[in-house]
Amino acid sequence: MQAEDLARSISLLVLDVDGVMTDGGLYYDDEGRVSKRFNVQDGLGIKLAQAAGITVAVITGLTSGAVEARVRSLGITDYHAGFRHKSECIDEIRRKHNVEWSQVAYLGDDWVDFGPLKLVGLPMAVANAQPEVKALARYVTTANGGHGAVREVIRFLLTQQGLLERMLESWPEQA
Repeated sequence: MQAEDLARSISLLVLDVDGVMTDGGLYYDDEGRVSKRFNVQDGLGIKLAQAAGITVAVITGLTSGAVEARVRSLGITDYHAGFRHKSECIDEIRRKHNVEWSQVAYLGDDWVDFGPLKLVGLPMAVANAQPEVKALARYVTTANGGHGAVREVIRFLLTQQGLLERMLESWPEQA
């Protein structure tokens, strides 16, 4: 089945953080505090996906105040930090939302994403993902992680589900 066909049934989008929602860089200040850069267009895409009825979940192996603040600002309630076994976490999330594996899409970039990519209905990778990750993906973005890849995936999902135009027409009311 083609990625376009698989996208039509997606109701749960799970995102990795470092290298997907961010560019993968860690920015340290003089005090040793870490900050991260997020793409505003990705954020608007997440809000649009939520308004269209797609649940967006975020799973990361690291804990970060910056990520927690970003996720909270986007209204994402399925946020799980410090998880090394992402597949188990996704299984809990999908069960909570009564979603089959075939209705789950996952966007990853690195080797820690192998497990989820092998289980979900629509495995996806960012353009600058590791080659082995791209090989598992049914859809690879043209944008790098942290530079619009999340927005591109959401545009793809909403387009394939026939929702993009309708959502954009009512966007100010959906925000």
